[in-house]
This record gives sequence, structure tokens and C-alpha cells, in this order.
Amino acid sequence: MEYFKLQIGCLAVIFFIVFSYYREVGVNRKKISYSLFEAILINAIVWIIFDGITSYTVNNLETVNHSLNLILHLCFMISIDTMVFLMFLYILSITEGFPPKIWHWILICSPYALNLFALFFTIDSLEFIQGKTTNYSMGFSAYTCYFVVALYFVLTFLTFFRRWKYIERKKRMSIFIYMTVSLGITVAQMIYPEILITAIAPTIFVLGIYLNHENPSVKKLTEYNHDTVIDFATLVENRDNNTGGHIKRTTEYVKLILQELLDRGHFRELLTKDYINNLQMAAPMHDIGKIAIPDTILQKPGKLTDEEYSIMKEHSQKGADIILQTFGKRNDKDFLQTAYEVAYYHHEKWNGKGYPKGLKETEIPLTARIMAIADVFDAISQKRCYRDAMPLDKCFEIIKNGRENDFDPLLVDIFVEIRPKVEKVYESIYS
Repeated sequence: MEYFKLQIGCLAVIFFIVFSYYREVGVNRKKISYSLFEAILINAIVWIIFDGITSYTVNNLETVNHSLNLILHLCFMISIDTMVFLMFLYILSITEGFPPKIWHWILICSPYALNLFALFFTIDSLEFIQGKTTNYSMGFSAYTCYFVVALYFVLTFLTFFRRWKYIERKKRMSIFIYMTVSLGITVAQMIYPEILITAIAPTIFVLGIYLNHENPSVKKLTEYNHDTVIDFATLVENRDNNTGGHIKRTTEYVKLILQELLDRGHFRELLTKDYINNLQMAAPMHDIGKIAIPDTILQKPGKLTDEEYSIMKEHSQKGADIILQTFGKRNDKDFLQTAYEVAYYHHEKWNGKGYPKGLKETEIPLTARIMAIADVFDAISQKRCYRDAMPLDKCFEIIKNGRENDFDPLLVDIFVEIRPKVEKVYESIYS
């Protein structure tokens, strides 16, 4: 039992996380699919179990079959390398995302695959050394295992620091801490092989991931907040004889544009994870100010008079005021600023002839420039009380004709080039 105490404690932590996770997620999911986090959970359990077993066998060499001991150590080393490989993939997934090209995957997986091959053919070179307090294993296979561990830890930290801004600000420090602690424990084990504390490393990493990213309760709260915003915006939109489709589609169009900007490397310094999340959350509220516009104007079937149009234009200012009053007490200045910009400036035009401020070109916040294209495209592609919906070809033509007049030319080019994706959204959320 003296060899298992640490591992039992670590397993207790892991199983508590497993229980909490599946209690919220539910084991009876409609679609059978497994996440990267679940793979990490399984591997962490395997790592800790084999760590405990090998801690016993290495100190009872006289009673344990030598071949069995080698097999157990092989499984233990494979689980260690698999864990650091999965750790790298996880950090990659929450920052850069997975690489799109096959040769990228070959580069990423090659060290791990080659090491597995090497472990199988060099495990018989493993030596069991008697230390002052405990026995431990060493040899070529152990060195190759250490090499892969070191390599993927380096890649993980490089990815983290290189893509720092694509991680939510409130999560950056905690991610750095659990990664650093896991690394410190692993390095200490390499330098002082007798201490046998490797089980702590996967436990800290799993705990860090769960608390920062995978806790279903936190995810549900975030989804609830988003759904509340959507419901509030839909309630306002219903006054305009709409059913919420405009909000859903424009938000999806905004997401498409943001993703394309990110993939193409535009506005790298601006498009942080927080910026993207804030804009996606704020997009449904771009027309929130219409709640203050009289129904006689909002639902008028014919053309508005100049006076009525002046009143209608006030929805941008009123929307900004509502957002300040509603979200002003929320301790998130960045989101407040984004929501304010989207509501206030989404009718500004690239040539300076928009409203309410007559801003031009890059004086208009990028958030509002993106929102403007999504809003106009959906408005003209849907039926309104004063006109029928326009054909999609005509809608894209209007957007193209608005290049350098109404809209940011870069955003127009991108929107037109991703037409298949736009049409897919249009067809899936048509109402």
C-alpha cells in the first residue's frame, strides 16, 4: 500500500471530476461522440494506474516476472507520452485550432508515433536501479520517453505564448499556472527519479482543464446568458413582424466574417478571443433600439416620410443608451464597448454618408463595419412589411455595389468570396 498512496489520492480527484462531468453532461447523449477532454480523462486514469503498478513492481523485482515488469513499464511510458501529446493538442485546439492540412498533422504526430515505435523495440533495454529510498527504471527507452515529453511541453508552451491573445483574458493566467505546475512536477521526476510523483502531473492538468474549460455548469451559464440576450433581442424584433430569424442569421454572418478574417490573418492584433466572443454576443442586440420606435413607423407597410425616417434613425442612439443602462453595471467594459459600438454605429457608411455620426472609413469601428454588411444583406434578402424579399443574386450584387461606398471594401470582398457559406446559413435559418 505504501507505493499506492499518492496514486490513490490522484485517482480520487480524477474520478470526482469524471463523476461531476458526466453528471452534468449525461452519459446518454443522443449522438455517440467523444471529446478530446474525455480522451485526456481516460489517459490520465491509465497513467495513474500504471504509475501505481510500476511503483510496486520496480520495488519487488524478486517476486515480479521480468517480462511482465517490462510490459507494465511500456504501458506506463506510452501513457505518459500520450498524455503530453494530448495536452499539446488540447492547447492547440483552444488557441490556434487544429491544422487544416495533412502535412501539418504529419509533423505534429511524427515524434509521438516514432517514439511509440522506439519504445516497443527498446523496452528490453530498460534497467531497474536501486536508489536510496526506492527503486526506479532507467535506460534508452526511458530517455526516448523523456525526450518526447520535453518536446511536446516545449511545443505546448510555444503555442500558448504565440497565440496568447486567442485565449480569453480571464483564463490566461490559470492556464499558464496549471501548465507550469505540470511541467515542474515532470521535470522534478526526471531529475530526481526516486521521488515517484509523476501521478500529480496529469491530475493537475486535468483539474486545470476542467475548471477552466470543461465544467458543464459554467458552459451552461454562458449559454444561458447568450440565450437571454437572444430572447431579449427577439422580443424586440417581433414588434417588426419578424420571428427571430434576422437575429440568428445576422449573428451567423458575423461569425463567418470573423472566422474568415482570422483565417486570412487580417486584423491580427485586434481579433483576440475576447474581441470575437464579445462581438458574437453583441451582434443580436444591434437593433435593440427599435423597442423605442412607435409601431406606426416600425410596421408601416409603405415608404416612410422624411419625418418618420428621422424617428426611425433614432433607434441606433436609443439602442446604445439601452445597452449602457442595461449592461453598464456589468463588470465587463470590453463587452459593453462592443455592444455599444454595434448598436450605435452599424448604420455608418464607408463614404461618411451614414448615421448617426457620419463617420467614414476606419473611423467606424470594425465591429460596426462587420455588422453593417450582415445587417444589410439579411434585410434585403428577407420579406418586409413594405417590400418582398430580393433574390440572392441581387442581394450579393447590392453588397458588391456598396464596396467603398457603404461598406469596408475588404469585408465586401471576403463576404462575396464566402458566398457558399452565407447561402448555407440563409437556407438553414430561413424564416
